[in-house]
Amino acid sequence: MSTRVYLVRHGATELSSEDRFAGAIDVKLSDEGREQARLLGKRLAADPLNVAFASPMTRTMDTASLIAAPHELEVTPIDGLREIAHGRWERKTRAEVEQEFPEEYARYETDPYSFAPTAGESGLQVTARALPALLKIVEEHRDQRILIVSHKATIRLLLSSLIGFDPRKYRDRLDQSPCALNILDFKDVTSPRLTLFNDTSHYCVDVPQVPKNRLSKTWSGNKQA
Repeated sequence: MSTRVYLVRHGATELSSEDRFAGAIDVKLSDEGREQARLLGKRLAADPLNVAFASPMTRTMDTASLIAAPHELEVTPIDGLREIAHGRWERKTRAEVEQEFPEEYARYETDPYSFAPTAGESGLQVTARALPALLKIVEEHRDQRILIVSHKATIRLLLSSLIGFDPRKYRDRLDQSPCALNILDFKDVTSPRLTLFNDTSHYCVDVPQVPKNRLSKTWSGNKQA
């Protein structure tokens, strides 16, 4: 037997199309995001989900509720699964942040794992709260099927830690689309295996496009913006 975690990013939000830093902001799902979650719920309807957890933000709780609906599961909020807080960058675009806080952003581009913007969190701080939260869930629900809905940066940091990936490069080398499905299988809390990554086939039948405008200077369609 093994424990399976369905680790999902929340669906598209009202700010997704504007590509703004929105970690600590409690934005709502857009109509598109709700449909993405419903389609993932339909995809997983035949899987024996046992429990459901999510970050306490509205966008994650609503995503989890829509996915868990076919199983009639209640969603338990877990504070440790929250998104990274961007401090004074919240609601701003990458270009705006780069223009207003050039020194901070340069540090962030170099090492977002150890550096945090003013009043924000570093990737290390997020990992320190999110990883114990996830492993506690796995420990308490051994041999079950677990739905966990979290956020883009938090998920990438969790995966970096679990599979031994350099977390300083998580923003440029790992992607997470809205309502993407990742599957982790655990023989025990120290033996995880990434079985599926960033899958959106429940709502996107085409080959995914090359990422751009994802709050990463490397992948932005306009590096000078």
